[in-house]
Amino acid sequence: MATNRYIVEVEKGKEGVDGSLSVGPVYRSIYAKDGFPEPANYLVSCWDIFRLSVEKSPYNPMLGRREIVDGKAGNYVWQTYKEVYDVVIKLGNSIRTIGVGKGEKCGIYGANSPEWIISMEACNAHGLYCVPLYDTLGAGAIEFIICHAEVSLAFSEEKKISELLKTAPNSTKYMKNIVSFGEVTDEQRAEAERHGLTIYSWDQFLKLGEGKHYDLPEKKRSDVCTIMYTSGTTGDPKGVLLTNESIIYLLEGVKKLLKTINEECTSKDVYLSYLPLAHIFDRVIEELFIYEAASIGFWRGDIKTLVEDISALKPTIFCAVPRVLERIYAGLQQKLSDGGFIKKTLFNFAFNYKKSNMEKGEPHEQASTISDKIVFKKVKEGLGGRVRLILSGAAPLAAHIESFLRVVACAHVLQGYGLTESCGGTFVSIPNELKMIGTVGPPVPNVDIRLESVPEMGYDALGSNPRGEICIRGKTLFSGYYKREDLTQEVLIDGWLHTGDVGEWQPDGAMKIIDRKKNIFKLSQGEYVAVENLENIYSHVAAIEAIWVYGNSFESYLVAVVCPSKIQIEHWAKDNKVSGDFESICQNQKTKEFILGEFNRVAKDKKLKGFELIKGVHLDTVPFDMDRDLITPSYKKKRPQLLKYYQKEIDEMYKAKK
Repeated sequence: MATNRYIVEVEKGKEGVDGSLSVGPVYRSIYAKDGFPEPANYLVSCWDIFRLSVEKSPYNPMLGRREIVDGKAGNYVWQTYKEVYDVVIKLGNSIRTIGVGKGEKCGIYGANSPEWIISMEACNAHGLYCVPLYDTLGAGAIEFIICHAEVSLAFSEEKKISELLKTAPNSTKYMKNIVSFGEVTDEQRAEAERHGLTIYSWDQFLKLGEGKHYDLPEKKRSDVCTIMYTSGTTGDPKGVLLTNESIIYLLEGVKKLLKTINEECTSKDVYLSYLPLAHIFDRVIEELFIYEAASIGFWRGDIKTLVEDISALKPTIFCAVPRVLERIYAGLQQKLSDGGFIKKTLFNFAFNYKKSNMEKGEPHEQASTISDKIVFKKVKEGLGGRVRLILSGAAPLAAHIESFLRVVACAHVLQGYGLTESCGGTFVSIPNELKMIGTVGPPVPNVDIRLESVPEMGYDALGSNPRGEICIRGKTLFSGYYKREDLTQEVLIDGWLHTGDVGEWQPDGAMKIIDRKKNIFKLSQGEYVAVENLENIYSHVAAIEAIWVYGNSFESYLVAVVCPSKIQIEHWAKDNKVSGDFESICQNQKTKEFILGEFNRVAKDKKLKGFELIKGVHLDTVPFDMDRDLITPSYKKKRPQLLKYYQKEIDEMYKAKK
């Protein structure tokens, strides 16, 4: 079967001259061979995206949440586009009444909810910078963001208010007003007053703007719409400046792609909002749904009841991070192994039959309609019964899970890749192209892509198998890191965003992510780990001489290979009645637990985050050396070689934890 090629070359590659790096050809999506889709002239800002949908479809259901009756969750209850618009206008008037206006920074803190979107749209209406606040960035991150972005007004979920108040007194240099999405307790009022803050309940704040009218300011495409903070791998979070232009151009590209692959998003689509709105992945998907006047239903904020929310909402498009899809996969595998011989045999027969037809090029919906009706229907019903598109992003999805779900989910399972700095979706795989499993697919039709050689890692962008750092150019790119021109200049060079990810072009134009340029990686829950920084911290443990910390984006925690100090360990062994020579002491489970305990002590002392803890350890009595090619002459660790050498031990540590 001939390979379709989903990219076209628009510029030739260049050899490096005078110390510059060689770069591969510039490619873009085949769907943009005649140019990128241009937004309509009247689409100037994110406010227009919402405003136009209100004008076009005022009575479409927009935001839904489950009604709670006698403590039980009932059906979804909806607010229409017009109803939401009316609240947004009121909220905007209230914001202006307290003296906050265009260009000021407004924080939004809390789980996804209708109020989150309403607050965001009020910011869009009045040209405020929307600054999502979220706490997975670690202790002190909320305070850092409020002070760094100079947030003057913060909207907050009711149960997050106490966290917000903890940022005082430092934050109150900037933050003067807090608005709860719900109620405010007397204690919270007293606490706020003590810090010179004014705090409002949602209803109380809406009343402020009653009877007042403020003209909406004029907006430009180049205006900043959002400052989205991303986890700084070393040091503080970075504020990514996203303009109206980057969001609008991103949406046009995604729209064009979906239309071309016959999966157009329409006003009849329904989306489950549960991935954090503070991240770019969910934010742009929800903007797309608003652009199409479609419906967004919110989960209840509890992972344990997510499945119930899905079956009540019956979404048509489901976005997930790999950890959610891993859970679904594990649940299905469990059901299969509990199901008895006949069920298992039937399932395996149906699975293999459908998969072989898909491999021959048949679309999933035609590959085995009988298997879908009899065997896989239950899987589809588990996601509400109406899902036609499952999008996975934020970290790589394991190939075996992707290929399994592509067969059994009765929906397209597409994997994508993007950064906050590229406004999310930059690559996405194509339906029914099974060869793309394990890749992130070709570029979305709104960006140019090229690879830049990384000679120190042996990656050549001009080689027969082109590999190098992925660089992105286009109008979807961010305009810089807020107040960090130095960091902006490091990654944004001559209009190209340097992602730090190393990719490899596939013959069909899909991109495969194969490495990270710096020693930074992402765990499966999407958190970045700066490994050298952690190794320096854990080196404070006296009982060790050297440590190599390892993690990858298919696992949610870290493991380490450690060279223990012979003197310290033998001394400890004597005190703790662990007998034997150095080698056998190091094999002893008690010794491993002692080292892990020491790591936890240091981690606690240095206030490390949960995902930075080491959960498994292998002790090697032989220090890392040049003889085995594990270190350089200047004693720097050779990470790819370490992984190759200790692969068996790494696999065993991850297996032991499962």
